[in-house]
Amino acid sequence: MTSLLSAMPALVLVALSYGALCALSPIGACRKCKGWGAKIHQTRTGRLKRGRTCRRCDGYGVRLRLGRRLYNATVRLHRAHHDDSTR
Repeated sequence: MTSLLSAMPALVLVALSYGALCALSPIGACRKCKGWGAKIHQTRTGRLKRGRTCRRCDGYGVRLRLGRRLYNATVRLHRAHHDDSTR
C-alpha cells in the first residue's frame, strides 16, 4: 500500500507530461516507417532506395498520438451530447 502511494506522484507526473506532449505536438513519426513514408531498402551497392508505401500511415510518415486520439474522441462525444440536449 505504501509503495503505491509513493508511486502515485510519479505516475501523475508522467501522465501530465504525456498530456502536455500531446497538446504541443499531437503528431508523431510513424513507428513502422520511422517517418519516411515507405520502407527504405538498401541496394547491393549501398544506395538507399524507396520501397513500398507504408500501409500504416499511407505514405505520409506521420501518425496521430494515442493521447490526441483520446482527446479528439472525448471532444466529439461532448459536442454530440451538448448538440442533442440544446435542440
